[in-house]
Amino acid sequence: MNFKEKLPHLKLLAFDIDGVLTDGSVICHENGSQVRTMNIKDGFALQYAIKKGFTIAIISGGFSEGAKLRLQKLGITHIFMNVEEKLPVLQQLTIETGINPSQVLYMGDDLPDFPCMRWSGVPVCPADAAHEIRGISEYITTAPGGRGAVREVIEQVMRAQHKWAGEDAYLW
Repeated sequence: MNFKEKLPHLKLLAFDIDGVLTDGSVICHENGSQVRTMNIKDGFALQYAIKKGFTIAIISGGFSEGAKLRLQKLGITHIFMNVEEKLPVLQQLTIETGINPSQVLYMGDDLPDFPCMRWSGVPVCPADAAHEIRGISEYITTAPGGRGAVREVIEQVMRAQHKWAGEDAYLW
């Protein structure tokens, strides 16, 4: 099956944070705290996908209390941060939810995402992902990380399942 043929079967959409939901930049404050920015359209797509019944997971090697709070406000409950090895976390989540790996889309941008991408049914990445990650991706977004790449992928999945832009899309 090609990329488009797999989209109607997806149930779990998993994302890295830095380089996927953010552009990978951080502002370092004198007190040691770091600030990241996230795209508002990515946020809308994430919360809309949850409303339409998708399981959304965030698996990140980093930690940011601000990012965690933002993701929770969007309705995401499967947030895993400070994860050294991401694949066991993703595998355990599929066991707990009863979702088959072929029904998992994983979006990553750099080498720590490689194992999850090789294991998932649909590996995708932002336009500015590392060379090795682009090499194993079934789809590379036109948008770079943190600039609408997540929205681009979620919208394609939801359109393939006839779940995009229904009457409930006009409500936050």
